[in-house]
Amino acid sequence: MYKLVVSDMDGTLLNSENTVSQNNKEAFKELVDKNIHVAIATGRIYTSARVYAKYLDIITPIIACNGAIVRNLEDDKIIYESHIDKEDCLKVLDVARKHKLYFHYYSADTFYTEKLAHSSIKYSEWNKTLKEEDKIDIQVIEDAHKHIENSDENIYKIQMISEDQNLLAKARKELEGIGSLEICKSWHNNIEIMNKGVSKANAIDHLAKSLGVKAKEVVCFGDNENDISMLNYAGLGVAMGNAETFVKESADYITATNDEDGVAQAIRKFVF
Repeated sequence: MYKLVVSDMDGTLLNSENTVSQNNKEAFKELVDKNIHVAIATGRIYTSARVYAKYLDIITPIIACNGAIVRNLEDDKIIYESHIDKEDCLKVLDVARKHKLYFHYYSADTFYTEKLAHSSIKYSEWNKTLKEEDKIDIQVIEDAHKHIENSDENIYKIQMISEDQNLLAKARKELEGIGSLEICKSWHNNIEIMNKGVSKANAIDHLAKSLGVKAKEVVCFGDNENDISMLNYAGLGVAMGNAETFVKESADYITATNDEDGVAQAIRKFVF
């Protein structure tokens, strides 16, 4: 019997319109009604994921920044975290500047960028539609190096974005050489950098143990590279029909796409 269901957001629980379908929402509500634990695991900043968790209308832990931070939705309390060392943050920024790559980074509650571009533009536009208490705190700073050097905030994830796959590959190779970082991607045009050992699987393991749940009692849903660790960890790892081929190869089952309510379909097939 499965006791914990964890879903990625983008490309998984969310459809192509970046919304949660009524079918997926009802499936999660049914899980809670049956006393099955649920959680969201995303590469996004916590405050972004919180908006969707509120829409689901359930109290759920949120695993944000690819597992670097886990927080309770009810009180925003941090229940697990692993941040990037300050010196490592500066090394990452050096690599981004060397290859002229756009980057931004997340503290527990704030999205920092030197210019509005890519994701920061999307979040800025999204903010216009959100209630004041749900808005993402986006700070445009003049110099990221100086900001990190002078700040006491913990940094949980740094992201680089480019449509130039060659540049991303070169940057990723350099970053992997640092040795104290965890590198992955959640989309075709990005690199995501966390502290060594950070993964969705590790965060889920901390959460599961706190709930008295064994790995074999966990179901995980995902679609991209940053989801592979939790698909391998779970008793049942489910890849979306729209997932990358190499992600599907790590799954126990392949469900329908995110536009076909693949999460709800698999929940009703295996959990209920």
